[in-house]
Amino acid sequence: MTNQRHSRRTVLAGLGSTLALSACGTTFVETGRPLGAHLDEGNLGAPTRNNIGVHNGDIQWAAILGERFANTVPTTINFAFNSAELDAEARNILNQQAAFIRNFPEVRFSVYGHTDAVGSNAYNQRLGRRRARAAVNYLVSQGINQHRLQALVSLGETQPVVATDGEERRNRRTVTEVTGFLENNPLVLDGRYAEIIYRSYISSGGGEGGGGG
Repeated sequence: MTNQRHSRRTVLAGLGSTLALSACGTTFVETGRPLGAHLDEGNLGAPTRNNIGVHNGDIQWAAILGERFANTVPTTINFAFNSAELDAEARNILNQQAAFIRNFPEVRFSVYGHTDAVGSNAYNQRLGRRRARAAVNYLVSQGINQHRLQALVSLGETQPVVATDGEERRNRRTVTEVTGFLENNPLVLDGRYAEIIYRSYISSGGGEGGGGG
């Protein structure tokens, strides 16, 4: 009987440790998604990488830079109904995004495509991907290395800005986000994240040059 009680306590202690570890870093206050979920959605191994990133500190730095990005330039472009064509306003916003991205060659970004609720979920998944790809292709045309634009994801109609089943331009969008740092960059390897994210932002044209990517 004593051995059974001891065994039971051992099992419960193990379960408690597992639950405690599972609970670490699971809340991302701004979006309600798991911490780091937006950094690499849908890829195998992402939870492990994100957990390591939290403990290393790079995910917190990415979140800080992401906030700076969102406060400096518009992160969202919108589309006409059932379209993935970029209008003049969208191109202007993407030009601003490209100027910011060129200032931070150590950083990776992702573009997420969205639709309104009109049409089937399967069709809207494809449409969201087309919109995301249109935005990425334009950023590449502005001199951004495509290898820095990762995790191209369509969220379809699943995350509306405005809750409606009808046509809604604000739901037809792509959103560009900071997703992390390039692992082979010297500043990143040295953990000099603050030096990266507090670098002066210069709004200018031209390509990325040889700074990395």
